Amino acid sequence: MNKKLKSTFGLVGLLLLILITGGIYIFMFQQSSIAEKRDKLEELDANSYDPVELAERYATLKLRSAVLDSVLSSRKFNIPKDLSSIKFYNFVNNVLSNFSENTQVNIEFVRKERDKEFFVYEYKLTGSGFYNEVYKLIYSIEQSKELKKIVSADFGNLVRTDDEGIPKFLLNFEMNVQIYYSNDSRFAPDEFVENDLRTRPIYDAFYPLIRNEIPPNIDELLDVQEAKLLALIPEGAFVADTHGNTYLVWEGEQVYLGYLTKIDYEANSVSFILNKGGIIERVNLELEREL
Repeated sequence: MNKKLKSTFGLVGLLLLILITGGIYIFMFQQSSIAEKRDKLEELDANSYDPVELAERYATLKLRSAVLDSVLSSRKFNIPKDLSSIKFYNFVNNVLSNFSENTQVNIEFVRKERDKEFFVYEYKLTGSGFYNEVYKLIYSIEQSKELKKIVSADFGNLVRTDDEGIPKFLLNFEMNVQIYYSNDSRFAPDEFVENDLRTRPIYDAFYPLIRNEIPPNIDELLDVQEAKLLALIPEGAFVADTHGNTYLVWEGEQVYLGYLTKIDYEANSVSFILNKGGIIERVNLELEREL
């Protein structure tokens, strides 16, 4: 066998070795990778859409989202997604922004817990204030768009006297509030709009009917207790109090603890209605007749 033939057989053998080695590598080692890439390519081919078709699908989904948001917005209450525990503090501060300085509220975070598929923040509110302002706070919590519920509450009377000695009849309160939220956005619309939280004044059920505290006469009005009727004139009546001060008063005029209700020129008398801590008293003064 000549040298040329040996070289030819050697090259053929080397070529066969390369082919066998390459085949083993491709079919044994790369087969899984090729299959994976083929599946990925088929998936991409299956999910490839025409831009016009994508735009139409987007418009349809956007319309459907707007309809769902409208339905959620029309509900009285929503459960927000991933609610911050600080938001309730801001909510209460906004409600208190128009209250008088006599209403004070303290907020304490109690705990966070889970209620089935929802999460709950619980807070403890304590403080005092005027009845109607406390009522507005309760109304705002219960009627807020984001679901809030008062789970317990205690109330009591409180009388506080200001620097001028005028009593203020307040309400002590302590209540626990739960705030609901979810980790799912399907319970609330994208844009949050608060409910109307305005309220009208209501009757103060805690205001005492009879009170020991009588407000002082800081406006120096006529005190008709043991006062004397001096004279009647067409413009009104002259009345003197126990300190010798003389006042000209007419029907409807305010006096200390009440009003002048009637001037009777025929009977030479005047009538007053006084409110003494819830006790209504009528006082009549007559001209003294000369003997």
